[in-house]
Amino acid sequence: MNAPVISVVGLVHVRDGRLLVVRSHGKGAFYLPGGKLEPGETPVRALHREVLEELGVDALDVVEHKRYLEPAYGEGPDTLVDMACFTGGLAGPPSPCGEIAELRFVTAVEYTAHPDTAPAIHRLLVDLVAEGLVS
Repeated sequence: MNAPVISVVGLVHVRDGRLLVVRSHGKGAFYLPGGKLEPGETPVRALHREVLEELGVDALDVVEHKRYLEPAYGEGPDTLVDMACFTGGLAGPPSPCGEIAELRFVTAVEYTAHPDTAPAIHRLLVDLVAEGLVS
């Protein structure tokens, strides 16, 4: 039997060696700004829509970064997340909008120290540290 896969997009936005992460209302874990694609939507279009909905600003200069296939946090034991990551800037200062309760800029150590973390974000942070982008 094949494991269920949830396809999502996420914005990798780094400022001063820290990665922007967001937390939804009623959730403990922090994720990248982004989310699931709607039917017929391209990954880049989904990213722009989700960033605007969650942060209240447009994503700028979006470039495909990497994909991660990891266990999906908070889902069934065999469910995977296929996370397509895009680097990019923001058209202005982000603020929590819609389903987002909080946003933070974190280092890899700060993210890892949080009690609820997502495996795909851990993998991303390992890569960003190796690339010298995140502390």
